[in-house]
Amino acid sequence: MEIGIDSFAAAAPAGNETQSENRRQSLNELIERIEYADKMGLDVFGIGEHHRKEFLDSATAIILAAAASRTSRIKLTSAVTVLSAADPVRVFQEYATLDLISNGRAEMVVGRGSFTEAFPLFGLNLKDYDKLFSEKLELLLKIRDQETITWSGQFRPSLHNQPIYPRPLQESLPIWLGVGGTPSSFVRAGMIGLPLMVAVIGGETHRFRPLIDLYREAGEKAGHAPEKLKVGLHSLGYVAETSEKAVNEYYPGYAETFTRIGRERGWPPVTRNHFNAQTGPFGALIVGNPEEVAEKILRHSDSLGGISRITFQMDNAGLSHEQLKNAIELIGTKVAPLIRAAVN
Repeated sequence: MEIGIDSFAAAAPAGNETQSENRRQSLNELIERIEYADKMGLDVFGIGEHHRKEFLDSATAIILAAAASRTSRIKLTSAVTVLSAADPVRVFQEYATLDLISNGRAEMVVGRGSFTEAFPLFGLNLKDYDKLFSEKLELLLKIRDQETITWSGQFRPSLHNQPIYPRPLQESLPIWLGVGGTPSSFVRAGMIGLPLMVAVIGGETHRFRPLIDLYREAGEKAGHAPEKLKVGLHSLGYVAETSEKAVNEYYPGYAETFTRIGRERGWPPVTRNHFNAQTGPFGALIVGNPEEVAEKILRHSDSLGGISRITFQMDNAGLSHEQLKNAIELIGTKVAPLIRAAVN
């Protein structure tokens, strides 16, 4: 099981510095954490894509390229690329270039995105949400598999015997499909034979098993080998030396963030009872000491029929750079060995 971190490049809480200095410092600290994750032996680091004031990840590939120059082993991926609002040609070129810079460590997780601000920003109609993604995914996969493309669709100018460069170092650039809870998305990933990255940020993780079964059944019917149908889990989480410390450090920022997002989406405010349920044995949040966290990841994996990757999303709770680095160290030196010993 690969173990890693996902980040949305959240801007650090402002102090006395200017906004521009705050943003500069936040990005520099993020690059430092990616470098530290590499040093701590983690397998993968992902950067999301948003177009909102509180996040600094609107140009994901640039952040990953900066990290590539300061790391040597860790895989570098998007988490996720909002493909519906992007040009597949440019996306492929960016990640092929990243693959060359990183000596073959680039990946992509592509999806439709949980926020919708990219659609008006790039002049797209939200009514075309699924059609845009389907068409652009088809083109992206064709570009990955063929150097010269002839293609036509509804939302992008046609390509006629057009070569696409550069080509990546890897023979086939890894592309995962990022999904939430839509059954058709799971089936689509299985039919195409793409590895699946499931974002579970609330509820009980084991309830996603029927959707993952749909994915595996669709993949089997399409003739894809079982080892090709990998499942990854993206979860909100945090690790500290003790369970009490992890909860006390994580809860205030988590409650503030999800209460604020809830006002946009019509969710009720976060309460401590809600949080406690989410950090319980079956809840989606992976928060606690290293032993508790490892045990919960293994329990989630068993309930989902086995997972190939787990990534922690930790920077949604207003945690400091030092707290995040400490969590990365504990994941690399405590959690990962426990999981690897159990699955090997």
